[in-house]
Amino acid sequence: MASVTPPLSTTGRPIVTLTINPALDISTSTPRVIKDHKLRCGPSRIDPGGGGVNVARTIHKLGGDALAIYAAGGLTGATYQQLLETEGVPSLAVPIAGTTRESFTVDENDSGQQFRFVLQGPEFREAEWQRCLATLEAAIIPGGYVVASGSLPPGVPTDFYAQVARLAHQKGARSIIDTSGEALKDALAEGVYLVKPSLRELSELVGRELTTEQSEVDAAAELVARGSAQLVALTLGEAGAVLASASGVIRLPVPTVRVQSAVGAGDAFLGAFVWRLSQGQDPETAFRSAVAAGSATAAKPATEMCALAEVETLEKLLPVATRF
Repeated sequence: MASVTPPLSTTGRPIVTLTINPALDISTSTPRVIKDHKLRCGPSRIDPGGGGVNVARTIHKLGGDALAIYAAGGLTGATYQQLLETEGVPSLAVPIAGTTRESFTVDENDSGQQFRFVLQGPEFREAEWQRCLATLEAAIIPGGYVVASGSLPPGVPTDFYAQVARLAHQKGARSIIDTSGEALKDALAEGVYLVKPSLRELSELVGRELTTEQSEVDAAAELVARGSAQLVALTLGEAGAVLASASGVIRLPVPTVRVQSAVGAGDAFLGAFVWRLSQGQDPETAFRSAVAAGSATAAKPATEMCALAEVETLEKLLPVATRF
């Protein structure tokens, strides 16, 4: 297979993202969600979604460069590819026999609640997920970053992200993994540079309930002490975020915004984080940008990602981080 070179930014180290289970995100709204009723919806919107792709979309919106590698198949896969190319995000589609999945989000206007329906994705053959790994391997540049994010579709082994981390290590790049369940545990057993668990995921990883601020801090620090990850970014929604490293643990609140959609906010957090790291910023500075980007994206509709000016505005509103 020919080598694929990520776009080289004049301001940072190369970033490659991998999304093996992307989704065509369809978003709409209705006054109320009522069972057994035919629900009349407002205007709909379609975005190319999925963890790693959203990370690359964020980096592109912020003015950085990242190559988004993703699996795609069927008519939805062709639509997905067209949408991503229209946005101008450097990308490479790995063809599969199955059809790219869809995700459906409905905003209930009367209550302000959001309902999200996420399909599992197509069945993968071994040759297909192996092709995704081979494509990624050809694109990794020593000294760069590899971001693998999202759920695993049927047919893909739980150690897939562990294999991604191993490839990154072998080629002298830093691996960043954002997933859940056994796939996350396997990746951390391999060891990664950065991981972004939710509170529930962190609780599962350390094997205990995390009910206090100190317990959250201790659990994040524990993953670093174990050697599972050099950086642990614990995202807590409205309660803020925690960053643990060998230098210690810090916590930031989130700025106040009018939330329109939670879809993609975590991916924007990760995208801004790795973008700042690739520029040579220290983890604490990158963490501030990540918190601001997650909030800025939550204030956007559907799966629209944040812009640089919005992130910079919210960064200025953040206080000095609390140290533990």
